Formats: sequence, C-alpha cells, structure tokens
Amino acid sequence: MKKNSKQLLEGIRDGLPIALGYFAVSFSLGIQARDAGMNVVQAAAMSFSNFTSAGEFAALTIISSGGSFISLALSQLIINLRYILMSFALSQRIAPETSTIHRMAMSFGITDEIFGVSVGRKPPLSPFYTYGALLLTLPGWAGGTAAGVAAGSILPDNIVNALNIALYSMFIAVFIPASRDDRHVGIAVIISMAASWLFSLLPVIKDISQGTRVIILTVCISLLFAIIFPVDENKNTEEASS
Repeated sequence: MKKNSKQLLEGIRDGLPIALGYFAVSFSLGIQARDAGMNVVQAAAMSFSNFTSAGEFAALTIISSGGSFISLALSQLIINLRYILMSFALSQRIAPETSTIHRMAMSFGITDEIFGVSVGRKPPLSPFYTYGALLLTLPGWAGGTAAGVAAGSILPDNIVNALNIALYSMFIAVFIPASRDDRHVGIAVIISMAASWLFSLLPVIKDISQGTRVIILTVCISLLFAIIFPVDENKNTEEASS
C-alpha cells in the first residue's frame, strides 16, 4: 500500500507540468469547439472521453464541415493508431501479474506526453503512477476545453496561435532528461525529427495523412534501433526485481 501511494504521488508530480500544458492547448481546442456549435458541457465531455489532441482537432474540422460519421470514425482510427504502438511498448514495462482491469485503465491514459514520462521510468511501471498522472492531466485537458468554449473568441488570434504550439514545446521538454541519460534516445529523437521533415517534402509521401506518416516513422525507426541497439533483457529483469 505504501509503495502504491509513493507511485501515485510521483505520477501526480510528473503530471502537474503536463496538466498545465494541456490546459493551455485545450483552451484553443475549446474555441474551435465553440465555433463548431458545441456548448461547454458537450466540449468538456468530448475531451474527457477522448483525451487526444490531434484526434479532437480533426474531429471538430469534420464536424464543422458536415462530414459523415464514417469519415469521423476513420479519421480517429488513423490518427490515433500510434497509441497502439505506445501500448505495445508500455506493456513490456509493466509487471506480468498486472490485472486486466489495471491494464485497461492504463491504456486510457496513454497520451504522447504521459507515454514520454512513463517510458523513462525504470520497470516495472506501476498502474498507480499512471493514475497519479491522470488525476491532473485529464481534468486539465477537459477543463481547458470547457474554458475555451466559455471564453469564445475573446482572445486575439496571436495568443490562440501561441497556445497551439505549447503542447509541442512541452513534448520536447519531456524527452530532454531521457536524452541526457541515454544518448540513444537523443539520437532517435534527432533522426525522427529529420525524417519527419523529409517526409513532409518528398513527393507522394507528403500527401499521406500526418497520422499515417507518424505510424510509418515510429515503426521504421523503432525497428532500426531495436536491431542496432537491442535491449538487455537480463538488465531489465534485474531492475524489475530490485
């Protein structure tokens, strides 16, 4: 019980800066939700149940344009496929005896930023760490969306645009400590950024949706580093038992 409480508090600690970033970014999401015809309750419920930035921004674009439910569902499937890859990675870092209920609850809390702080921890990853992070990040994301709807279009455009890049800045900050501890992480980040930029310029490939490009890059770069720098399973086993 004491160990679970410690993990919960550590999750809350690491989730606080993420929650602040989420509030800022989802504020601009709320403004877009208001433009799409949503009220405060509807927008907050959307963010609380979906918990995905790119997916919700894409959904609001489709809703605003009067798109079909099928196009809405397909867009969410493609954009959010990367979370399956993140789930695979985190499933290798949790204790084998972790119950299905805990695994399902943890899967709901997988976002880019929570994945970033979770994957940097020594295994085994405790469900209570994820719960601690969710205690602040989920209300921060839904609360920011609700506040954005309530504020409407009061804020000037330059402030809204600044809020839109806050999430990316925070995501970079998540990986800086991990890059200092493991140079392979830093190399992977640099290669990922360069490849992403290259994919946005190459003919044919640049026309593929952003979500699909992210999946292709994630699989290819992860496979490359798994082959070149394989994980020492004996070392992970020793860390989990210590």
